[in-house]
Parts: sequence; C-alpha cells; structure tokens
Amino acid sequence: MKALILAAGYGLRLKPLTNSTPKPLLEIAGKPVLEHLLEKLKKAKEVQEILIVTNHRFYDSFRIWLNHYTSSQTIRLIDDGTLSNDDRLGAVGDINFVLREEDLNDDLLVIAGDNLFGFSLPAFIDFFRSRGKTTVAFHDLKDLEKVRKKFGVGTLEGSKLLAFEEKSAQPKSSLASTACYLFSRDDLKHIEKSITLGKADNPGDLVKYLLKESEVHGFVFNQQWLIRSAWFCV
Repeated sequence: MKALILAAGYGLRLKPLTNSTPKPLLEIAGKPVLEHLLEKLKKAKEVQEILIVTNHRFYDSFRIWLNHYTSSQTIRLIDDGTLSNDDRLGAVGDINFVLREEDLNDDLLVIAGDNLFGFSLPAFIDFFRSRGKTTVAFHDLKDLEKVRKKFGVGTLEGSKLLAFEEKSAQPKSSLASTACYLFSRDDLKHIEKSITLGKADNPGDLVKYLLKESEVHGFVFNQQWLIRSAWFCV
C-alpha cells in the first residue's frame, strides 16, 4: 500500500496567508499541517511509501521543507507542473497524474494535504482490508443543517455506500465526506475513465462514478475533524 497526499492546491480561500506558503505548510499547533498528517501516517505500518503531489509554483517550498524533515518512512515529492489555479489539474486529475507517472498498482490511501482528523489510520486500513473495497471516511455531524450545501454526503446501508451527494440542498444523511479515501488497486483503472467524463476536480464526483462501476464502503468516525476549508472544529 502507498499513500498519496494531495498538496497541489493554491489555497485561494486562505489568502493572503497562502500568497507565498502552500496551505499544507501553514502551521497549526506549532507545526505544519502536513506534519500532523505524517505523524498519523507513521502509525500506519502497511504504508510502504508516501507520495506528496504539489504544483510547480510551490514545489520548492515543499522541497526545502522536506530537506529539514526527518522521517523513517520514504517520502517523495511529485511536481504536477501547474503554475496557477487556472491550469491546475484538480484533485482527481492529480491522482491520475501520479498513477501514470509512478505506474502504481497498489492499494492507494489518498488524503487531502489540508485535512486534520482524529481517527486512527490503522483502524481505517483494517476496515478497508475487512471489506476489500474502496472506502471513504465520513464524519457524522449528526445534523442535516450542518452538511446542507457544504459537503459531500454519503448514505449507507451497513457499511456499504448506496449514494453520494455533492453539497446537496436536501441531504439525505449527516455523514460528511472528509477527503480521506482508500482506493483498491482494482478500482484505480476507473479513475482515468472518470476524467474523460469531466470528473477531474472533485473527488466526490469520482466516488459517484465508482458507485456505478464497483462497490464502495463508508468508514464512519466520531472523533475530532477540522473542516479543511476553514480549519475550525466541528
């Protein structure tokens, strides 16, 4: 299994903080957000390598950071070549870019580089292994108003994902998608096809596509989750 951290965004909603610093390298509680994620990944023993995909504009910022970061795990940076929000590949586009560049054929843990959560990654991986299918992490906000028009929302039967809505005005559940996914190697082939259908930007659209082509499960956690767009506790 490999892990991919998506860090190629341009952080427009946090300007001017992100004018010269990418969002994953902004500090929370005394260290970059990215290092909080890596601390959690250290406990995931099944992860053999960590890939961080960034854009060309901020590549040097990540390179300098990595030169000063010590880890027992193998961490590699991948430059997607984009220079601005106008030519960005999008989240799914970056996943596909890495799949092609690295010729990956492993189960793939994908986490947004600005995502802070309290659940255990080993528990998430164990859950995935027990189902053997692509798995999405959901946080139960327990209130439909909290998810309305704000998040991708899942509807589950047991752990099986039956439906996925993107920022719906009338959500059918309070399970908010948290930009943490574990894709089975068998489902990786569907990612490029979803892009040809215009689903390159939003991972939620990829999840909806996978529901038509495969089987997807939901891992629900109730621990702390810091909303990615604003970093305030829900």
